[in-house]
Amino acid sequence: MLFTNKIIYLVKQTRPLFFDRERSGEIREKGANDFVTETDTSVQAFLRRELYALEPSVQFLGEESSDEIIDFTKDVWVLDPVDGTTNLIHDFQMSVVSLALVQNGIVTLGVIYWPYMDELFYAAKGEGAFLNGCSISVSDVSRPQDSLIMVGPSPHCKEAYADLVMGITGRIFRQCQEIRILGSAALNLAYVACGRADGFYEKILKPWDYAAGSLIVEEAGGRVVRWDKSLVSFQEDCDILADNGNMGDWLAEALK
Repeated sequence: MLFTNKIIYLVKQTRPLFFDRERSGEIREKGANDFVTETDTSVQAFLRRELYALEPSVQFLGEESSDEIIDFTKDVWVLDPVDGTTNLIHDFQMSVVSLALVQNGIVTLGVIYWPYMDELFYAAKGEGAFLNGCSISVSDVSRPQDSLIMVGPSPHCKEAYADLVMGITGRIFRQCQEIRILGSAALNLAYVACGRADGFYEKILKPWDYAAGSLIVEEAGGRVVRWDKSLVSFQEDCDILADNGNMGDWLAEALK
């Protein structure tokens, strides 16, 4: 627990960087609908430096930069410094820090920090999931018509998959109670973990998008798998489906 508390402390130190509008206003486009701001690079630089000082032997995989060669049979930090960069650019305050520790291919620690609300979701393998120190669990909603489902629109690949994702979303919307799009995969996963939502799906997510959230959801009693219900891998992009344990079969069928 002492180690977990040290990581939580470090992640929370990034909060002031999210409120510096000059940093978030410095924008560079990495690819189609894929942006990076000075906030992204500053948060990553700070955490990479502090994590190295804490555990120099642990490898680092980050969205903005990483070690040249990653060996997933050894310990790896997996970081998205700002999950929801487009939200940050528009001051739509749904951006989070997502940090995971992957050991021998298994996530053993996950932290998601929402600086605007000062909400910190975290989990350590086998120890449960927490929000600001209080235990959390997934919802007990069991009927699709009673469910709130989070949708990731996959903006980085919308030219290839927009019609597919929106078609699927239309089918799910007709069967569920409501849908929401937050613009942050990690925050969507945190919402499933604490019961604010009952399911989430998004196509082609990077490991830093879902590594921390997958553990938090699972430790809260939920499930995280690929769209075809096979196991996720933290070494590659995945189509992610998360649920409270009751919505998964219905969502997987709708995603076919």
